[in-house]
Amino acid sequence: MGHKIPVVRAAEPAAAARLAGLPLEATVALADVAGSIRDGLLAFASATGLVVMHQMLEAELVERIGPKHARIRARAGNRHGTTSGSVVLGSRKVRAERPRGRMRDGTEIALATWAAFASDDLLTQVVMERMLAGVATRRHADVAEPIGAELEARQRATGRSAVSRRFVRATQRALDELLARDLSELDVAVLMVDGIVVAGQCCVAALVITTDGRKVPVGLYLGDTEHKTVVTDLLADLVARGLSAERGLLAVIDGARALATAVRAVFGEQAQIQRCTLHKRRNVAGYLGKDLAGRVDRRLAQAFSQPDPATGLARARAIAAELEADHPDAAASLREGLADMFTVRRLGVTGRLARSLTNTNCIESMISVARTTMGNVKRWRDGRMKKRWAAAGMLEAERSFRRVKGCREMPVLVAALRQATGVTPAKYDEEAA
Repeated sequence: MGHKIPVVRAAEPAAAARLAGLPLEATVALADVAGSIRDGLLAFASATGLVVMHQMLEAELVERIGPKHARIRARAGNRHGTTSGSVVLGSRKVRAERPRGRMRDGTEIALATWAAFASDDLLTQVVMERMLAGVATRRHADVAEPIGAELEARQRATGRSAVSRRFVRATQRALDELLARDLSELDVAVLMVDGIVVAGQCCVAALVITTDGRKVPVGLYLGDTEHKTVVTDLLADLVARGLSAERGLLAVIDGARALATAVRAVFGEQAQIQRCTLHKRRNVAGYLGKDLAGRVDRRLAQAFSQPDPATGLARARAIAAELEADHPDAAASLREGLADMFTVRRLGVTGRLARSLTNTNCIESMISVARTTMGNVKRWRDGRMKKRWAAAGMLEAERSFRRVKGCREMPVLVAALRQATGVTPAKYDEEAA
């Protein structure tokens, strides 16, 4: 067990310059990690990593003040024993020793290697991902990676309270990030707004789609319902952060009148409103019996998918006229905002992109992920907690976003929006210049 193994060291490009003067290899004596071998490869790797970390710390301190016991004139500093602290290992913290040094003026020597290994960023990310995946705070220690009995005896920060505090900080950071995103750098073509009910309150969320088809969550406001005031304040905040409709904007919303009113109040004629055809079909079906609802829904689906918007609108109005006598409320529901069901078609958008933008599926998919992440919450303390969880779920959904289906057809939509607002390509090029 006296053999030593050379360990290759890797460094990020930014750190390569600082590490250039350090040894290119670290060595690990098998006797130092013999116990961990019995606990498996991961435990062995963890123990080996700590040995290598100690050698890196020592090498950095030597670089700063020179070798131990060496006679050096005008030495910059001196060793000052060792101290203990915590480093992040997988999803936990473990106690570890580190060498200390002080400069000649008495200031403590800060070791960049220690700062990197002791950073909480990775641990916070792991805690957040597990919580969003449904792992309860009390179960984090149970699902942690095996690192060997010796290291597990030195672990900390895996208790229920520690995990909860770390998750609160992580979700608060996610909320702050979401609400502070600079939108002036985004070339936005589409805005989607929808709500998610969280413990009796409605979180109104906003998602934008850029001219190249990327989806970006941008806002979240908390109210009792999708009220006009809440939505207006949300949209005004987006404008204050740089969202512009000067070159045209397509606003895709569900059937709520408050949303349409708020969009028009904030953006005026610069926003083209497309109401969700799926919401309209469900609303109409809710007024009808099962058999009739099925027949009407099929006819409405055909009308809404008509490439010619005039033909589709005429067919939808004909269906409303047929329902008028026996189902007047269903007819009134169908007529409300009916022209807004064909906005995307009137803009000349067809194919997969038209199917993507005539409903709110893009934002509802994001909301579905957020709702799933909140499924294990047993007790909601306050509105701030609801916003934190909703924001964390939205950003978690963003990690798996792909471009909107039909994104290759986005130039058609962009050109139509600019024409609708009087912005010609030449004028746009002048403004960009």
